[in-house]
Amino acid sequence: MGADKIIAKFRQAEKMLEDARATALTFFEKKKPKDQELNYNFRNSNRYSDEITLKDCEEQLRDWASTLAEREIERRPEGAKLKQLKDLKTKALDVVMESGTPDSLAIALDQVSKKIGLRWNQDLQALPNFKN
Repeated sequence: MGADKIIAKFRQAEKMLEDARATALTFFEKKKPKDQELNYNFRNSNRYSDEITLKDCEEQLRDWASTLAEREIERRPEGAKLKQLKDLKTKALDVVMESGTPDSLAIALDQVSKKIGLRWNQDLQALPNFKN
């Protein structure tokens, strides 16, 4: 009937897939940065799991690339400013949560915004329109 050739090819393909999954798990375990965890699918699988997919591998690489890009950005002057603004946002949220009265909130937020050269009750200039 010829089914034996199809079954043999299928068996070979499954074996190759199993080997690829084992290789991927080994690779990602060895190459993961010390300060990072692997994605959920990698952490919750055994060595020969049939649940790891190509998509899981691509997502793991994307996560690592994103983290690396964020670190590189933080090393640049623009990144330092961005970090300062993020810290300022966190501080402003803390001030809002801890505020007692609207007047004290306005005063506290004015103090926070002075750190970047703004006043809380001051209108901001509109950004200029850039046309291509």
